[in-house]
Amino acid sequence: MAFSASPQNCLQAMTQVNIRCCTPAPWSYMWKGCIIATVAAVTAAIIIAFFIFSKAAVPPEMKPWEKYRLPATLSPQYYNVTLWPRLEMDTNGLYIFTGHSGVAFVCMNKTRWILIHSNKLNYILTPDGHHAMLTGMAGTKAPAIKKTWLQVETQYLVVELSEKLQVGKTYWLFTEFQGELTDSLGGFYRSEYYEDGVKRVVATTQMQPTDARKAFPCFDEPAMKAVFHMTLIHVPGTKALANAMEIGTKLITLNNQTVLQTKFEPTKKMSTYLLAFIVSDFDFIRAPQREKVLIRIWARRKAINSGQGDYSLNITGLLLDFFQYYYNTSYPLHKSDQVALPDFSAGAMENWGLVTYRETTLLYDPEVSSNEDKEDVVIVISHELAHMWFGNLVTMKWWNDVWLNEGFATYVSYLGASEAEPTWSIKDLMVLDVIQPALLVDSQGSSHPLSCLEDAINTPKEISALFNSITYKKGAAVLRMLSEVLSEPVFVKGLIAYLNQFAYGNTVYTDLWGQIQAVNLNPELNLPATINEIMNRWTLQMGFPVVTIDTQTGRITQKLFLLDPDTQLGRPSSYEYEWFVPIKWMKNGTNMGQYWLLNETDTHLSMKTNNKWVLANLNISGFYRVNYDSQNWQRLLSQLTTDHTAIPIINRAQIIDDAFSLSRAKIISTTVALSTTKYLSKETEYVPWESAVRNLNHFSDMLEQTEVYDAMQNYLRQKVQPLFTYFKKITSDWTQIPSRHTDQYNQINAISLGCKTGVEGCMNLTSMWYNKWMENPSKNLIHPNLKATVYCYAISIGGDAEWEFGWKMYKNATIAAEAKKLMSALSCTRNKTSISFLHPRYLKYTLDPNMIRKQDVAFIMAHAASSVVGRTQAWNFIRANWHHFVKDYDGFYSFGYIMLLVTRRFSTETELNQLQQFRDEIASAGLESTVWTVDQQIERTKANMKWVAENKEQIKKWLTEESA
Repeated sequence: MAFSASPQNCLQAMTQVNIRCCTPAPWSYMWKGCIIATVAAVTAAIIIAFFIFSKAAVPPEMKPWEKYRLPATLSPQYYNVTLWPRLEMDTNGLYIFTGHSGVAFVCMNKTRWILIHSNKLNYILTPDGHHAMLTGMAGTKAPAIKKTWLQVETQYLVVELSEKLQVGKTYWLFTEFQGELTDSLGGFYRSEYYEDGVKRVVATTQMQPTDARKAFPCFDEPAMKAVFHMTLIHVPGTKALANAMEIGTKLITLNNQTVLQTKFEPTKKMSTYLLAFIVSDFDFIRAPQREKVLIRIWARRKAINSGQGDYSLNITGLLLDFFQYYYNTSYPLHKSDQVALPDFSAGAMENWGLVTYRETTLLYDPEVSSNEDKEDVVIVISHELAHMWFGNLVTMKWWNDVWLNEGFATYVSYLGASEAEPTWSIKDLMVLDVIQPALLVDSQGSSHPLSCLEDAINTPKEISALFNSITYKKGAAVLRMLSEVLSEPVFVKGLIAYLNQFAYGNTVYTDLWGQIQAVNLNPELNLPATINEIMNRWTLQMGFPVVTIDTQTGRITQKLFLLDPDTQLGRPSSYEYEWFVPIKWMKNGTNMGQYWLLNETDTHLSMKTNNKWVLANLNISGFYRVNYDSQNWQRLLSQLTTDHTAIPIINRAQIIDDAFSLSRAKIISTTVALSTTKYLSKETEYVPWESAVRNLNHFSDMLEQTEVYDAMQNYLRQKVQPLFTYFKKITSDWTQIPSRHTDQYNQINAISLGCKTGVEGCMNLTSMWYNKWMENPSKNLIHPNLKATVYCYAISIGGDAEWEFGWKMYKNATIAAEAKKLMSALSCTRNKTSISFLHPRYLKYTLDPNMIRKQDVAFIMAHAASSVVGRTQAWNFIRANWHHFVKDYDGFYSFGYIMLLVTRRFSTETELNQLQQFRDEIASAGLESTVWTVDQQIERTKANMKWVAENKEQIKKWLTEESA
């Protein structure tokens, strides 16, 4: 599954007035590294996960139906499922679906109980008053049903039998039921949109991780793989889709209604969380007939007819070919359907053969969509198609290893995207989108190991909490590190063996290490230990090391890196927080190879020098930060000032990011960190600039309510002025767009930071472009790459007219990417006479799904809270309406998550007092998980206040001297 976001959007909306959203998905698709993703969106899950990883297993004396895990007594073989979603309200004002299903299962261990998952389904009772009927198969006699009931807490339908089932025998359990097609974005749900003024309803699904049980009773655990025979009933004029190829559709009469019945081929053996089925009036385009594989893109008819699916169609075949080559394994299915949904919680979902997406991550219009939108599309599609093998063909046994599933797909999504767009240097962008955000999140005391004991994860909430930035981003980073150590060919050779060995089965993470170890490893690799021994240190303990190199002595040390040095670590590690660290390094521009740091302290005399600079972790191939002695820091800073091009582009970004994080951890001074930005007036590359902007944003956020803020703005204006001038020149006075993908991103940085800091002519430029659009709404001449920035700054200095025009264009937008840009810009209002009216009004719209889709509420809240005034209004709104948010946001976007987005910049005594009062209020309401979230934010606010108190004066002094 991919989160939904985009680096520039978050970064513009949050640098500006502040950042990249999912996307991330929450996080681009894993929120391409924006702070909203790494600090807020994922923190809620991490907080919950903190408790998961330290709790004890379920007490053994509990009844089977009181435990959240299925007993090892039954094994499903295949299901026959028929569902009929109603796309019109019934007399009770509800959208419902009805259905019946049967499952054939084998008894593995004698038992008198059948436990099968069921959640929010209403059953039609049998003549005997039971919820289900049981029969034997192949001549087996089934025991009589004694009693059935629904165990709501653990989400089971429980069937108690008069006698025990026989080991090795097969039985058939049949049920009839009804459920509601809610707008909850989970299970079997509905999505709505308007086309030509007519309301359209789509019945669609999101099963991962534990919502298949909302659609029909099933053994809803990833290891309970089975074959699924699906039948969908739907009204004429609609089309039904499922994981497998449709066999045929025919008209039938059911309940005195003429309806269509569509049957599908049996699926491959698969997990329930990968099931999908959709009923809609969507249209599609298809690729020319390929060998054995049908490729189709589905979406709203107008979206398809206007060509918004063309780019996705073009790259899907290319990506499938790439992954077939990469995995050395044919695509396992006959078709690849990809569907853009108006309402979808994540960025996308890898349902086998029927992948679902947010519209922004599948649809692309070159006339309206930006290069960032295009990048989101190719990375998300690549991520989902990577899962067709890794995750779908071979699946984790249990959710404690979901990091391997999602981390791997995140890593190889950049390999696939690079194949689709080879001129973009997209592998370099993984540093910004994945690795640096993972380092930020994993340096907090609330982080957790990638993997944990299986019995530590049980409840649906605990499982959902694992879908966070550690799982996706750190998982990707450590797998990339392993690939860098082994070389990609060796890594892939082990991966191919893994897929061949465990096809259609389930694994634990050590199975992959075993297969990689079993391939012929090159002796020249000089690995210090087995793959398992090396990688366990990176997967079974939280965090990562800061490697300190003393070039005066050649001494190297490692220590767990924590952003807050006062953090009291409550989780011990059997490895005592030491790692086997691969260090690729250079001296004065010469590559010096790789060195392994295996202990807390070691000496490598080649690193000893008095006059040459040493740089470690080349291309950020390892998942750690690097610190140096003060003399080497000065040599690196001197090299940046005299000729920054002698240091690789990625490592220029690394120097900045490491220095700022080390300063926050009080390992080096804040002035050293700030000094890494002095050379930026000569820098034109995107990756270092983006790294600097994100880190400087933290300073701006913390100092925004102090007298230092103006000095910060003056300094930044001096640094960005040359970049603004550079892009003005190479774009012929803003009339052209740079040819390089990363230059297009950095042009946005130049304008965004230029307008934020008051570079002459910047605000007038954005207002002029926006006003021309207002004069002729049917002809928007603003380039798609620049829209998010231009919209925001034009609205920020405009009045009611600019905002009302933006709102009107948002409501009329037919392309999701355009709507998203306008949505964020509407939060940018800064006009003192307008903000007091427009901001509260916009926030109020989030309570009405007819005005703002539920999937977009968190996005709006994040942007609304990106300024001091907006943050106060958003926080007041949250406190006044928390009952609504708790009730309506209990899934992918929890209330705690939304609250984090609003409060993450709190840094004053007043804000701290308000948080503490709010904690007392929700504690009295029994909202335990949200209380922990608020506690985390209270601690964050105290840390922010402490940081401001300790750093404000020295930052002010340094900025004043540098700006003189």
